[in-house]
Amino acid sequence: MTAVKEDELIRINPCRVVGADQEKPAERPVLSVPQIFALAERMPDRFRALILVTAFGFLRWGEAVALQRRDVDLSAGTVRVRQAFVEHRGTGLILGPPKSKAGVRTVPLPKVALPVLKQHMSAHVGEAAEAFVFTGESGRNIRRGNFNKLVKWPDAVTAIGAAGLHFHDLRHTGNSLASRALGASLRDIMARMGHDSPRAALIYQHTNWEADHGIADAIDQAVKAARRKPSKRKPKRAEKGDEPAAEAS
Repeated sequence: MTAVKEDELIRINPCRVVGADQEKPAERPVLSVPQIFALAERMPDRFRALILVTAFGFLRWGEAVALQRRDVDLSAGTVRVRQAFVEHRGTGLILGPPKSKAGVRTVPLPKVALPVLKQHMSAHVGEAAEAFVFTGESGRNIRRGNFNKLVKWPDAVTAIGAAGLHFHDLRHTGNSLASRALGASLRDIMARMGHDSPRAALIYQHTNWEADHGIADAIDQAVKAARRKPSKRKPKRAEKGDEPAAEAS
């Protein structure tokens, strides 16, 4: 289709299959803000920050587990995505660049996620700049295929009312939160997620940094609103001498 539409080298695409260009994926579940924190609480201590960073930072699995100490800036409240793990059968985990050029990015996190991440960095991450942020008990990198069993994922997601949730749905949840953030354009969200397209370079290079921080701040506000308990005001007592309300005829 590039040869047809963009380069105009040929008039008709000879590689056409009826319906092949139509994708109808099943609707994936999206967590509420309280469910994100409830899921994090059900994880072993060393994986709680992984849930929050993935959901609120829109990271892919391979990007999250490839983060190193030098990629986390707690003062700025950001994580830098510059590499990702890919699993190859027979070879194991391969560390390389992100999925696309747009995947290289620095993502501001909501302030509500930082205390958990700070505690995690202190308790579970080595002091060396190249120390990986999220590892197993042995200190080795985590394989995606082992994670669900390791944290009892099916039980955890069922307990929070999200049976069938996949780890990748955390990224989808973050996207949904951002899409509702005021002032966040499609271009801002695509760059934050590291999405690529024929215009990937343009999308990435012209992303507004302030708008990206605005997404993180908007998620912060959503979390605070979800945590805020409804006020329990007592009904006003009738003062002496108040006229009773007239009855409807």
